[in-house]
Amino acid sequence: MPPLTFLRALLALVSIALLAFAVYLIWTWYQGDIARDADGVVHRIREDWRVWTGGVLLAWSLLGRFLMLPLLARRDTDPIRPTRTEGIRLPRAGGGELYVELIGSADAPPIILTHGWSLDNTMWYYAKRDLARRFRVVVWDLPGLGRSTRGKSGTVSLSDMARDLQTVIGACGGKPPILVGHSIGGMIVQTLARDEPDYVARQVAGVVLLNTTYTNPLRTMILSGLATALRWPLVEPMMRLTIWLEPLSWLSAWQSYLSGWTHVATRFGFGTSVTRSQLDHTALLLTRARPAVSAKGDLAMFRWDSQFALARDGVPVLVIGGDMDIVTKAEASRSIAARHWRSS
Repeated sequence: MPPLTFLRALLALVSIALLAFAVYLIWTWYQGDIARDADGVVHRIREDWRVWTGGVLLAWSLLGRFLMLPLLARRDTDPIRPTRTEGIRLPRAGGGELYVELIGSADAPPIILTHGWSLDNTMWYYAKRDLARRFRVVVWDLPGLGRSTRGKSGTVSLSDMARDLQTVIGACGGKPPILVGHSIGGMIVQTLARDEPDYVARQVAGVVLLNTTYTNPLRTMILSGLATALRWPLVEPMMRLTIWLEPLSWLSAWQSYLSGWTHVATRFGFGTSVTRSQLDHTALLLTRARPAVSAKGDLAMFRWDSQFALARDGVPVLVIGGDMDIVTKAEASRSIAARHWRSS
């Protein structure tokens, strides 16, 4: 989601600044100050606090996540395991391939899980394990993330990803699936309903929207007025700079992950409780995602609106939101649910 992307970028700058300060302290300690005594002998005077402080900051810059995780998250009792099954590859209409995994009995009703932006389908570890007992679970990586590729296209579009979702639906063997979308995944489902209402009414058994929105996510996050006001002067320029300077953005992202600052930013995306494996895995996925792809997706979300399309297609909809969610406030879920209820 764009709010977390912006926060991660800011904290990555903090992480780089601390690393630079550590190097500065160690270098100035090594250089020392030159002084002559009464006999004319030259001495190099070094202040040991500089090397000790610089050493601590350098260690934090490279190993800080091991300190941050116990401070930010609780101990695991059922750790997330980023496992994958053998998948298939489906061609995209605009080039590239979609990586799709099908788990569970082929005779069971299908359910398609679409993950949030800058993540991949390994985030569905618990859902895949539990739902596969009753459903044919279909998970996929969004284009440019995980094992899916975008082809030569430089654009990221929710309408294109809605067409990708149609391709994934085609892998269900003709059985109408339940579509589950988290964050941008829910926006993709709504985009498909907006662009292809007859198709959704005919080919989709039901929809579940998890912590998603119906419009530009800056308008439905905490401090939305401030976020919207900062969009043009600060947020969009920073994201475009991320695209133009992608190699530097990539190095900065990994350094921030190692130092633990990515974990601090990621922690804001969870409620009151998150385990260490869940926090670390999410932070790792956000770091692995190409910065330019993530930024282009965030920019695409700024220009998106569902027009409450699901309210008009007659498909059963379950909307789930959380009061603790600051990235997408519960009011967004209530608005989607209220509009659908009034039209049903």
